[in-house]
Amino acid sequence: MQAWRRAFSQMGLKPTQYRSAAEALLRRFRKEDTLPTLHPLVDLCNAVSLTYALPVAVFDLEFVDGFIVVRHADGDEHYEAFGGEVEHPEAGEVIFVDAARQVHARRWTFRQSRRSIVSSTTRRALVVSEGLHAQAADDVPALLDTLISELNTAGFTPSRQTILTATAPRWQDCG
Repeated sequence: MQAWRRAFSQMGLKPTQYRSAAEALLRRFRKEDTLPTLHPLVDLCNAVSLTYALPVAVFDLEFVDGFIVVRHADGDEHYEAFGGEVEHPEAGEVIFVDAARQVHARRWTFRQSRRSIVSSTTRRALVVSEGLHAQAADDVPALLDTLISELNTAGFTPSRQTILTATAPRWQDCG
C-alpha cells in the first residue's frame, strides 16, 4: 500500500483522502475479518484483490459503449456516483472512459461508477486490475494468472486477457 501512497503523492493527491479499492477492502477485512458478499464474480475479484493487495474493478459490459480507454480527464466527461448524482472528473484526473464519454472508474479504479456495476443480470464483464509500483510488471500478470485460474474453477469463462500500457491504453469491446 505504501507504493500507492507514494504514487498518489507524486500525482499531487492526498494519499489518505482517496484510498484505493484494495486498501479499503484490506482495511475492512482487518476490521471485520470477513469480506462483503455482493455477487459471485465481484466476491472472487475481491478475494484476489486482497491476496495481491492490488485493486480489481469489474464493469458490466452492457453499460460500456464500444471501448474503455485509460486517460486523463478533460473535465467534461460524465461519472455516475453510487448516490445517483452525476459528477465531472477534474481535468487531468486518470479515468476509465468509454466511447460515449461515460466514466466507469475515477482516480484509476479507486472510484467505480454506479453505471456499470455488476448485478444479477450481468452476462459479460470486464475485470480490470492496475499497478503503479516498482514490481507491478510482475505482480499484475501474477494476479491475472490467479484470477483466470479461479474464474475457470468457478465456472466463469474468460474470453481474453489484455495488459494496457501508456502506449496502448485502450481495450476494445469486440462483442
